Amino acid sequence: MKIRSTTDQDLDVFVDTLYAEFGQFPESSADGERVWWALLEMDRGLLATTADGRPVGTAAACSFELTLPGEILAPAAGVTAVGVLPTHRRQGVLSAMMRHQLAELRAREEFLSVLLASEAPIYGRFGYGPATYTQRLTVPRHQAALALPRARGTVDAVAGSIELLRRAECGEILEEIYDRYRRAQPGALSRPHHWWALGAGHPPVSLAPRYIAVHRDVDGVPDGYAGYSLGGSTLTVDETIAADDVVFTALARFVFGHDLVTDVVFKHFPPGNPLRWQLADFRGGEVSDDTDWLWVRLLDVPRALTARGWFTDGELVLDVDDPFLGERGRYLLTVRDTKADCVPTDREPDLSLDVRDLGSVYLGGTAPSTLVRAGHIRAHRPGAATLADALFRAERTPHCLHWF
Repeated sequence: MKIRSTTDQDLDVFVDTLYAEFGQFPESSADGERVWWALLEMDRGLLATTADGRPVGTAAACSFELTLPGEILAPAAGVTAVGVLPTHRRQGVLSAMMRHQLAELRAREEFLSVLLASEAPIYGRFGYGPATYTQRLTVPRHQAALALPRARGTVDAVAGSIELLRRAECGEILEEIYDRYRRAQPGALSRPHHWWALGAGHPPVSLAPRYIAVHRDVDGVPDGYAGYSLGGSTLTVDETIAADDVVFTALARFVFGHDLVTDVVFKHFPPGNPLRWQLADFRGGEVSDDTDWLWVRLLDVPRALTARGWFTDGELVLDVDDPFLGERGRYLLTVRDTKADCVPTDREPDLSLDVRDLGSVYLGGTAPSTLVRAGHIRAHRPGAATLADALFRAERTPHCLHWF
């Protein structure tokens, strides 16, 4: 078996192989919704081939920016289009491609890799850990009344205005609002301009027919949107982007007020969002499909830890094991005034952990103490897990909406 990098000339064979890996056939791109493969960066793709050149496996990467705690933007490789033909599975092809890809990312001096896992058990063994989570929220319209805020001085969620547009009319507005949002939201990924221009991805990036409720502030500046469709009597919100909770509430009030609707479904509901508490009937909102979304892998521990922002001072010695790459390192993490220093050390560890667990806690969406209790991270002294929780927290719960 050979693993080689792809070129633009490999696009057709890459796509055909990828679809065969999943037992499907490429669909027409004439309707503007099936053009996702036009986004592939073929200089970042890999093909696993047999000795006679037949392709049996694929892997690719997209170039993104990932927002880290502290509103810091860092380059991240978005791993995608990974698969092996059924005839060659469980023969080491996937492991070989993953090892090859990680080496290539390091050669590019990238220190973070992210992916969306089709199956949860697959990617942990390659050093990826779930780092952001998402939910589905269903609210029956007859239980969707919002309670009056009880706190004095609460900002009026009715301030501003909402304009109803069609997806085809507002691509530039969506792109602008999303870009402002993702720069302040830990865990969010950039959406390069050509994704919007091609209409490639899931709605509302795709050109699939959708209504878009665009929120504008009191000065008329767009600061949020909700893209939705109506199927039967269910209104499904694909994506809600809001500058703050007030804008999110205004958009929720708009969709809750839609006539001829029995249920409103938010497909990508952020964990920790206060909307359920704003319902007059707390039981009106039913959470389901609580699942992982973005998985993170650190390729260079010191660079990754010093890249993000921090909100508590402290010091920890981390003993990090990377069994897939056969590496192990012990690092002294020192945080002072929102900045971190991370250097190799011989000191006794405070925490011992797998690189996948470091990926899970990196964005602040998973508490280190949770993984200690689960038996994945070992705390070597009392208080180490509590300090790690304080250090690794983010200014807000990380969330990722982007599909790739």
